[in-house]
Amino acid sequence: MKKITAELQNGHVMVSDGAWGTFLQQKGLIPGECPEEWNISRPGDVLDIAQSYIAAGADMIETNSFGGSRFKLEKYGFGDRVFEFNKAAAEISRKAAGPERFVLGSVGPTGKLLMMEEVTEDELYEAFKEQSMALEAGGVNAIMIETMTDLEEARIAVKAAKENTRCEVFCTMTFQKIIGGEFRTMMGISPSEMTATIVEAGADLIGTNCGNGMEDMIGMVKEIRTVNSTIPVLVHANAGMPCFVDGKTTFPETPEDMAARVSTIIAAGANIVGGCCGTTPEHIRKIREAVGTL
Repeated sequence: MKKITAELQNGHVMVSDGAWGTFLQQKGLIPGECPEEWNISRPGDVLDIAQSYIAAGADMIETNSFGGSRFKLEKYGFGDRVFEFNKAAAEISRKAAGPERFVLGSVGPTGKLLMMEEVTEDELYEAFKEQSMALEAGGVNAIMIETMTDLEEARIAVKAAKENTRCEVFCTMTFQKIIGGEFRTMMGISPSEMTATIVEAGADLIGTNCGNGMEDMIGMVKEIRTVNSTIPVLVHANAGMPCFVDGKTTFPETPEDMAARVSTIIAAGANIVGGCCGTTPEHIRKIREAVGTL
């Protein structure tokens, strides 16, 4: 299987996809509905999202499986369908990507807190193992562990994917800027702490996603590079910080706004640039154009 990191070693800057959750909502996903169930009941809508990002110029697309762990699916009564939902998610994105583009199997947090003893390390490991193996069976190139805030949960997820699949394993965490200008996850983890622990756990690529627009992501990438100058780094930025206007959540950064910062974030050390909440195929198209001028 082709490796994304091999492409990056050739000096390529690659472009990832954009938001999935907000895109699903535009297609009719309602609050309280299971996004991953759409892989079975509405695969055409899921495929359309994936194809939209491929058409925009993305080198890789994710899967509709962010909440596909047993713990998340149990809340919808689908705890016994983990393999089915995740494998279908991977197959849909693989169909859109074809043989030349890459697929990242999205794995999000379980929603269970180790520090509150809501779950054991072994239970987390088994949940991430189950989801990762299903995504591999559906044809992903890499397991994309993302939006993590708890470093120990992220470490266990990386370990489970690394030990039970042949896929590359990527991991990103979500940081906010605190008083003083430093970056921390909700659990108090810095980009530096993430880098040391997650690289040691065996991740092939690390980075940051969600929670920030492109401007703040630049500082996070710079901090990662103070700890490790060689590990590939991925950035999935929001289209700015969300605003609540006229009863709707909107994101202020236009495709042009995000594209204008691409050269700076690459200069800071990012190897893959894509989008998270609020980003659209047009954002990815503009990022692709910006990368093409470098």
